[in-house]
Amino acid sequence: MIGAVHQWRAALRSPHNRALPYLLALAVALIGILALVPRPQAAAMRTSAGHVVLVGAPGLRWDDISPIETPTLWALAQQGSVGALVVRSARDTTCPVDGWLTLGAGDYARGPNGLTDDDLCSLEYPELEPAGPDSRGAKLPTIEHADISATNQDLDNDPDLGALSEAAQCTAAVGPGAALGAARPFGRIDRYAESVDGNLRELLGSCRLSFVDLGVIAGEGYSRIVAARKADLALSAVLGSRPDRSLVIVAGLSDTDKTTRLHVAIAQGPGFGPGWLTSPSTGRDGYLRLIDLAPTALAALDRPAPLNLFAGAAATREPGRPADLNAAVDRLSDADRLAGAQRRVSTTFFLVLAIAELALFLAVIPLLRTSVPGGSSLLLWRLLPRWLSTRVPRTAGEWAEWGLLAAALAAPAAMLVDMVPWWRTSRPGWVFAALFALVLLATTSVVGVLTARQRALGPVGGVAGAAVLAIGLDVLTGSRLQLDGVTGYSALSGARYAGIGTIGLGMFTGSLLLFAAALAQRAPRRWRPVVIAVVGSVGAVIVGSPYFGADAAGAVGLTAGVCTAAAMSVGGWLSYRRLTWAVLAGLGLATTFALLDLRRPAEQQSSVGRFFAHVDDGTASLVVRRAGESSVVTFANSPLTVLVIGVALYTLLVLLQDRGGLRRVYGLFPSVRGALAGTIVATLLAGLVEGVALNVMGAALAVAMPLTVLAVVRVRHHAADRTIPVVIDPPVRAASTS
Repeated sequence: MIGAVHQWRAALRSPHNRALPYLLALAVALIGILALVPRPQAAAMRTSAGHVVLVGAPGLRWDDISPIETPTLWALAQQGSVGALVVRSARDTTCPVDGWLTLGAGDYARGPNGLTDDDLCSLEYPELEPAGPDSRGAKLPTIEHADISATNQDLDNDPDLGALSEAAQCTAAVGPGAALGAARPFGRIDRYAESVDGNLRELLGSCRLSFVDLGVIAGEGYSRIVAARKADLALSAVLGSRPDRSLVIVAGLSDTDKTTRLHVAIAQGPGFGPGWLTSPSTGRDGYLRLIDLAPTALAALDRPAPLNLFAGAAATREPGRPADLNAAVDRLSDADRLAGAQRRVSTTFFLVLAIAELALFLAVIPLLRTSVPGGSSLLLWRLLPRWLSTRVPRTAGEWAEWGLLAAALAAPAAMLVDMVPWWRTSRPGWVFAALFALVLLATTSVVGVLTARQRALGPVGGVAGAAVLAIGLDVLTGSRLQLDGVTGYSALSGARYAGIGTIGLGMFTGSLLLFAAALAQRAPRRWRPVVIAVVGSVGAVIVGSPYFGADAAGAVGLTAGVCTAAAMSVGGWLSYRRLTWAVLAGLGLATTFALLDLRRPAEQQSSVGRFFAHVDDGTASLVVRRAGESSVVTFANSPLTVLVIGVALYTLLVLLQDRGGLRRVYGLFPSVRGALAGTIVATLLAGLVEGVALNVMGAALAVAMPLTVLAVVRVRHHAADRTIPVVIDPPVRAASTS
């Protein structure tokens, strides 16, 4: 038995088997890709409708609806499917004109230019002209229609105004706002009435698709209640005159001021009984986009959608809505409050976090100086008074370690705070700050006590592992803390509603690679790439799988980072040979991601699949330009940009200098150096592809950089830390044949 063990170990040490760890790493990565096979799409069970009535009430929110004030709306919601409507258009603030035009185009559109911020939503609807002496239709004035058309032709997405009406072939409109949505590309409305007071039954039955304007619900207090009552009374007339087998969709099409909110979406009719409204473009039950309404109407009428003209996808009904409508309305109203509070708190949180971390890094400089006998050649250290190096309290090092530990845990702690409904209070910002302080204190105390007697990689592995566990569990269980979370994404932005977000991706990537590095450092040198590949493959599956993270671009970036980290984990710098193998492996896996993503339905493809689709149809340059413009705007406005620039300067001017300490950490722990290099590669690539500039990298550094500085402090103050010695295997002699 002992002889067999010796023979097995000798075989592993054979020069012919030195490539075994790399082959195993590649096999693990390839097996992990199997989990990224696109989710099979069940055939949509749709019930066709004889007519579709699109009812718009700009500004209508779920807190406007009640069984007493709006009984008609309440009864319709009780019988139909409900959801929160995201009213994004081609303008930052979607006003009623923008909402109606976006509805009719099925793509992001907007009203004419020339409005200032003060009168942004004060534009009145154009006065219609008769289409002819004997016609029951109308048309938009030539000047106003030309102005609107010229404005939208300048947009990158080039929306086709009136695409929905053109596809339906015959449309009727009631009210001036509905006329904008129902107008054909040349400005004509087939059937038109100014209000619901006329022969509404005949008008709604004259065409299979109708648009109805219930009026704008704006203001606050009693005036808003009066506007909601008036809209409810008009809806009662519409429901009383609706044709048989008709689908009625009520939508709060827009905002009414510069404050963005979630609005009402109700669908009742064939195929839409009690349930949640959802769409393949959101992937989240109870959420729908304004651009989804046009394909929904055509799908209900069994008419083909215009090829490549609609940006959304047809809505569907999903079960699971509470039987008590009060509970469903409370949930939707709560989602609106959370979305508004998240936007305000998130920007402030990351600005304070960036400033606090940079200030903490500067405060650590004297501690690094005291641990170095003699002078220093660092530029920043020369600016410090010499007496500071002899008067730093002995406990300052311990306090610095606690501070760095808290800084690394700040972003994950903020994510955990979202488990408590802080946004329901009268002062959500202050309540969040108080809860965040308590959670951060508790998590820092627990992790600090558990890692107090461990070496330099103890806190790195502990904090990184805890962050990976928290984010991974959230993504695996539905990404509940990602949607409208302080460290997640906002439903109001209209970009993502399910899976892992930009900030979550950054935190997960940085934490995952550092955790893999801490594990790999405990393994023999030649098996470190296997450890990193195994951990990285699991992370790539979580990020890229359509069942979980649903971010193929993030998975591509993470795969490239894992390849880089694995190549550098065995020691030595990133040579041309290693770089070549890492790039080839990353490109191969990225291509596999893209091919799998292309197999998904168009409305469910990630940015990677959509990019390759645009390459195929020759519009890739437009996509690249949009991503570049988005990155420029994000770079200029994001507080995480300040953190990335500050960390880069701090690393170059302090940590990477002769006595900065980071080089010593690299020498002792090569896997950590690979993890940091892989983090930079992964986050840069993901940020470029997704058009979010340095946000992914900033989120990663918010966790990884305090841990790196903490490792530097511990290594400099705990000289007993050593890496696992590298044992050079003796050559195996060939067996004697004599």
